[in-house]
Amino acid sequence: MAVSLVCLGLQFEPLASLTEWHRQWISEGQWWRILSGNFTHTNFAHLVMNLVGLWVIHFIFKPEHRSFIFSLFFISLAVGLLNLFSDMTSYVGLSGVLHGLFAYFALQEALTGRKSSWLLVIGVLAKVTWEMTMGASQSTSELIQARVAVEAHMYGALSGLILGFFATKPPLLGHLSNNER
Repeated sequence: MAVSLVCLGLQFEPLASLTEWHRQWISEGQWWRILSGNFTHTNFAHLVMNLVGLWVIHFIFKPEHRSFIFSLFFISLAVGLLNLFSDMTSYVGLSGVLHGLFAYFALQEALTGRKSSWLLVIGVLAKVTWEMTMGASQSTSELIQARVAVEAHMYGALSGLILGFFATKPPLLGHLSNNER
Protein backbone atom coordinates (compact mmCIF):
# COMPACT_ATOMS: atom_id res chain seq x y z
CA MET A 1 0.00 0.00 0.00
CA ALA A 2 2.84 2.41 0.84
CA VAL A 3 4.41 1.96 -2.61
CA SER A 4 1.03 2.68 -4.22
CA LEU A 5 0.68 5.89 -2.21
CA VAL A 6 4.21 7.02 -3.09
CA CYS A 7 3.50 6.40 -6.79
CA LEU A 8 0.22 8.28 -6.57
CA GLY A 9 1.86 11.23 -4.84
CA LEU A 10 4.59 11.42 -7.47
CA GLN A 11 2.00 11.82 -10.24
CA PHE A 12 1.43 15.43 -9.32
CA GLU A 13 3.62 18.44 -10.04
CA PRO A 14 6.11 19.56 -8.96
CA LEU A 15 7.04 16.09 -7.64
CA ALA A 16 6.61 14.37 -11.02
CA SER A 17 9.18 16.66 -12.66
CA LEU A 18 11.56 16.39 -9.70
CA THR A 19 11.59 12.59 -9.66
CA GLU A 20 11.56 11.31 -13.26
CA TRP A 21 14.65 9.45 -14.44
CA HIS A 22 16.45 11.84 -16.76
CA ARG A 23 19.97 11.16 -18.04
CA GLN A 24 21.10 14.78 -18.22
CA TRP A 25 19.85 15.70 -14.76
CA ILE A 26 21.40 12.57 -13.27
CA SER A 27 24.73 13.48 -14.89
CA GLU A 28 24.39 16.93 -13.30
CA GLY A 29 24.23 15.37 -9.83
CA GLN A 30 20.52 14.66 -9.29
CA TRP A 31 21.26 11.06 -8.27
CA TRP A 32 17.92 10.43 -6.54
CA ARG A 33 16.35 10.19 -10.00
CA ILE A 34 18.10 6.82 -10.49
CA LEU A 35 15.72 5.40 -7.90
CA SER A 36 12.74 7.76 -7.99
CA GLY A 37 12.13 7.52 -11.73
CA ASN A 38 10.68 4.07 -11.20
CA PHE A 39 7.89 5.44 -9.03
CA THR A 40 6.43 8.15 -11.26
CA HIS A 41 4.44 7.53 -14.44
CA THR A 42 3.50 9.19 -17.73
CA ASN A 43 -0.21 9.34 -16.91
CA PHE A 44 -2.87 7.79 -14.68
CA ALA A 45 -3.48 4.88 -17.06
CA HIS A 46 0.22 4.02 -16.79
CA LEU A 47 0.07 4.36 -13.00
CA VAL A 48 -3.01 2.15 -12.64
CA MET A 49 -1.60 -0.49 -14.99
CA ASN A 50 1.65 -0.67 -13.00
CA LEU A 51 -0.06 -0.66 -9.60
CA VAL A 52 -2.37 -3.49 -10.66
CA GLY A 53 0.75 -5.41 -11.71
CA LEU A 54 2.33 -4.73 -8.32
CA TRP A 55 -0.76 -5.89 -6.45
CA VAL A 56 -1.03 -9.04 -8.60
CA ILE A 57 2.62 -9.91 -7.91
CA HIS A 58 2.06 -9.37 -4.20
CA PHE A 59 -1.09 -11.52 -4.32
CA ILE A 60 0.54 -14.37 -6.27
CA PHE A 61 3.78 -14.62 -4.31
CA LYS A 62 2.72 -13.28 -0.90
CA PRO A 63 6.25 -12.13 -0.01
CA GLU A 64 7.25 -11.36 3.53
CA HIS A 65 7.53 -7.62 4.18
CA ARG A 66 11.33 -7.41 4.55
CA SER A 67 11.96 -9.51 1.46
CA PHE A 68 9.55 -7.37 -0.56
CA ILE A 69 11.06 -4.04 0.55
CA PHE A 70 14.65 -5.24 0.01
CA SER A 71 13.93 -6.68 -3.44
CA LEU A 72 11.93 -3.58 -4.45
CA PHE A 73 14.81 -1.29 -3.44
CA PHE A 74 17.54 -3.46 -5.01
CA ILE A 75 15.72 -3.94 -8.32
CA SER A 76 14.67 -0.27 -8.50
CA LEU A 77 18.27 0.81 -8.01
CA ALA A 78 19.52 -1.74 -10.54
CA VAL A 79 16.98 -0.67 -13.20
CA GLY A 80 17.81 2.99 -12.65
CA LEU A 81 21.55 2.37 -12.92
CA LEU A 82 21.35 -0.05 -15.84
CA ASN A 83 19.17 2.41 -17.78
CA LEU A 84 22.32 4.53 -18.00
CA PHE A 85 23.72 1.87 -20.37
CA SER A 86 20.81 2.31 -22.78
CA ASP A 87 20.18 5.16 -25.19
CA MET A 88 17.20 6.40 -23.16
CA THR A 89 17.22 10.05 -22.20
CA SER A 90 14.23 9.83 -19.85
CA TYR A 91 12.27 7.08 -18.16
CA VAL A 92 9.34 6.76 -15.80
CA GLY A 93 7.37 3.77 -14.60
CA LEU A 94 7.43 0.75 -12.36
CA SER A 95 7.29 -1.86 -15.13
CA GLY A 96 11.03 -2.63 -15.14
CA VAL A 97 10.85 -3.21 -11.39
CA LEU A 98 7.70 -5.31 -11.81
CA HIS A 99 9.51 -7.60 -14.25
CA GLY A 100 12.32 -7.88 -11.70
CA LEU A 101 10.04 -8.62 -8.77
CA PHE A 102 8.17 -11.26 -10.76
CA ALA A 103 11.43 -12.90 -11.88
CA TYR A 104 12.87 -12.74 -8.36
CA PHE A 105 9.92 -14.31 -6.56
CA ALA A 106 9.32 -16.90 -9.30
CA LEU A 107 12.97 -17.98 -9.24
CA GLN A 108 12.95 -18.12 -5.43
CA GLU A 109 9.98 -20.48 -5.55
CA ALA A 110 11.55 -22.59 -8.29
CA LEU A 111 14.88 -22.90 -6.48
CA THR A 112 13.20 -23.90 -3.24
CA GLY A 113 11.36 -26.80 -4.82
CA ARG A 114 8.19 -25.48 -6.44
CA LYS A 115 8.74 -26.97 -9.89
CA SER A 116 5.76 -25.24 -11.52
CA SER A 117 7.41 -21.87 -10.84
CA TRP A 118 10.01 -22.69 -13.49
CA LEU A 119 7.19 -22.02 -15.97
CA LEU A 120 6.86 -18.51 -14.53
CA VAL A 121 10.62 -17.93 -14.89
CA ILE A 122 10.52 -19.17 -18.48
CA GLY A 123 7.45 -17.01 -19.14
CA VAL A 124 9.05 -13.77 -17.97
CA LEU A 125 12.20 -14.56 -19.97
CA ALA A 126 10.09 -15.31 -23.06
CA LYS A 127 8.16 -12.03 -22.65
CA VAL A 128 11.34 -9.98 -22.33
CA THR A 129 12.94 -11.79 -25.28
CA TRP A 130 9.83 -11.14 -27.38
CA GLU A 131 9.82 -7.45 -26.48
CA MET A 132 13.54 -7.07 -27.20
CA THR A 133 13.24 -8.73 -30.61
CA MET A 134 9.71 -7.86 -31.77
CA GLY A 135 9.01 -4.68 -29.82
CA ALA A 136 6.38 -3.81 -27.27
CA SER A 137 2.67 -3.68 -27.85
CA GLN A 138 1.60 -0.60 -29.80
CA SER A 139 -1.63 -0.40 -27.81
CA THR A 140 0.36 -0.18 -24.56
CA SER A 141 2.45 2.65 -26.01
CA GLU A 142 -0.72 4.49 -26.97
CA LEU A 143 -2.24 3.92 -23.53
CA ILE A 144 0.78 5.24 -21.61
CA GLN A 145 1.47 7.93 -24.24
CA ALA A 146 5.14 6.96 -24.46
CA ARG A 147 7.48 4.37 -25.88
CA VAL A 148 7.51 1.22 -23.75
CA ALA A 149 11.00 0.98 -22.22
CA VAL A 150 11.65 -2.66 -23.04
CA GLU A 151 15.27 -2.22 -21.93
CA ALA A 152 14.04 -1.49 -18.41
CA HIS A 153 11.95 -4.68 -18.54
CA MET A 154 15.09 -6.62 -19.48
CA TYR A 155 17.22 -4.93 -16.80
CA GLY A 156 14.53 -5.58 -14.20
CA ALA A 157 14.12 -9.25 -15.10
CA LEU A 158 17.88 -9.84 -15.12
CA SER A 159 18.30 -8.02 -11.79
CA GLY A 160 15.50 -10.05 -10.26
CA LEU A 161 16.98 -13.32 -11.49
CA ILE A 162 20.44 -12.43 -10.17
CA LEU A 163 19.00 -11.40 -6.81
CA GLY A 164 16.84 -14.51 -6.68
CA PHE A 165 19.79 -16.77 -7.43
CA PHE A 166 21.99 -15.26 -4.72
CA ALA A 167 19.27 -14.70 -2.12
CA THR A 168 17.72 -18.17 -2.21
CA LYS A 169 18.97 -20.95 0.03
CA PRO A 170 18.76 -24.23 -1.89
CA PRO A 171 16.51 -26.82 -0.21
CA LEU A 172 19.39 -29.25 0.39
CA LEU A 173 21.44 -26.69 2.31
CA GLY A 174 18.41 -25.72 4.36
CA HIS A 175 18.36 -29.22 5.89
CA LEU A 176 22.01 -29.21 6.92
CA SER A 177 23.14 -27.75 10.21
CA ASN A 178 25.72 -24.97 10.23
CA ASN A 179 28.45 -27.48 11.24
CA GLU A 180 27.74 -29.67 8.21
CA ARG A 181 28.13 -26.89 5.63
